[in-house]
Amino acid sequence: MTVSLSSSVPSDSTAGPPPIDPEAAAGLARMAGMPPLTPEAIPIMRAGMTKMAPTDTDLSRGGAFTIEQRTVPGPEGAPALPLLICRPVRAKGPTAAMYYIHGGGYVLGNARTELPGMLDIAEELNVSVVSVEYRLAPETPHPGPVLDCFAGLEWITANAEELRIQLPKVVVAGGSAGGGLAAAVALMARDRSGPALAGQLLMSPALDDRDDTVSAQQMSMMWEKAVADVGWSALLGSDRRGLDLFAYGSAARADDLSDLPPTFIDVGSVEVLRDQSVTYANRIWQASGAAELHVWPGAYHGFDLFAPQSQIAQDARQARLRWLRRILAS
Repeated sequence: MTVSLSSSVPSDSTAGPPPIDPEAAAGLARMAGMPPLTPEAIPIMRAGMTKMAPTDTDLSRGGAFTIEQRTVPGPEGAPALPLLICRPVRAKGPTAAMYYIHGGGYVLGNARTELPGMLDIAEELNVSVVSVEYRLAPETPHPGPVLDCFAGLEWITANAEELRIQLPKVVVAGGSAGGGLAAAVALMARDRSGPALAGQLLMSPALDDRDDTVSAQQMSMMWEKAVADVGWSALLGSDRRGLDLFAYGSAARADDLSDLPPTFIDVGSVEVLRDQSVTYANRIWQASGAAELHVWPGAYHGFDLFAPQSQIAQDARQARLRWLRRILAS
């Protein structure tokens, strides 16, 4: 039986957003005073994120991980590509690895931002993490960022023996814009017959630049539609007619979602990206693929970052851990 799912916005839609989880709501106070994402604010926000980025000492976790910065070949004709390699010290042999692509609306962030959360998972699973510092929009529009991310994946798989990474146990992972890039990298790996991936872990992924869903109209907090449009326009331009040529820039525009690696998608019920995430999972199922989908009730974009001690954030972390254990054990 074929299941169809429509999330397009009805013309008379005036419904407000679902209720926010009371415990997670406390984290919203941390957003107070954060400037809205506008083209003019990008340099200021980048500088602030650079100052707040964790150091090697922070990431080593008291000696639990070795931290190594590598500069590797980027895509043809592009600058060299920085990678941050974090390996668990207690690992006695080759490990599985998460290839991490950071978020930031395609315009913010670096290889260190968001990495502590991934190291929480890596420490528990005794796996390595390789984080890629791709070039950012608008200075580098599509396809530069996704080509950077794919080049990094090719390099670590080609050098897996030196890095002591066990193939094919590499999971591409990312959150928000990083989730969108991770999905695009998985599509590219499929279309180019490699590198082989054990799975893709997509956390609140930005998959569809069109944002023509009910959830995109409902939300007015954190990563609202106007904010998302800043990132998409920086990456793809304001006039995106003919974007069918750029499926790797907006993964949901790919016509075919078959033959993808096992997929984990999670998203909050109170965020713009909810409906496009649900639709992407549904399309993978319709293409006979394997996908695990979680819609966390009352969660907003970034809830696990801003309210990490809330029960809903802990549940999300445990669900990701359980899925990774199954994927990496198979």
